[in-house]
Amino acid sequence: MANEKIIKQKAEEVKALASEIKEAKLVLLTDYRGINVTDVTSLRSTLRKTNSDYKVIKNNITRRALAECGLEGLDEALLGPTAVIIGKEDYLEPAKAIYEFTKKNDFYKIKGGIVEGKVMTAEEIITLAKLPSRETLLSMLAGALLGNISKLAVALEQVRLQKENA
Repeated sequence: MANEKIIKQKAEEVKALASEIKEAKLVLLTDYRGINVTDVTSLRSTLRKTNSDYKVIKNNITRRALAECGLEGLDEALLGPTAVIIGKEDYLEPAKAIYEFTKKNDFYKIKGGIVEGKVMTAEEIITLAKLPSRETLLSMLAGALLGNISKLAVALEQVRLQKENA
């Protein structure tokens, strides 16, 4: 039978992970088979820049933490070796970082995850990661608005010139 001290320690791990999952904007479950130390160090560094953590946690602890948060549908993703990426501030940048890493490393796979409390499949997360960043979308919007304002200014100037000449 398991030692009471070990059971208590694991219960605390589950509680701590559940707390992190509840506060996270993004939780990704990935298969890290075949990743070497250099690659994982580089990936962790990239994720730190997005205020995200990369952890290897036992599947049973992750499963229990998800159940404590009331999240279901990720049991298939918790088969085999699983790394957990927890994004604290943004969901798009860490998802993009992991997606870019999977493109460079064929063996590294996204299994599934949670985006702002919603369970998502790997395909949905990859689709999300392919979207332009918020800054890019805002600059595209600003460019479109500025173009229309410029056209309006030219048209008004032409109207003014016509009235002056008439």
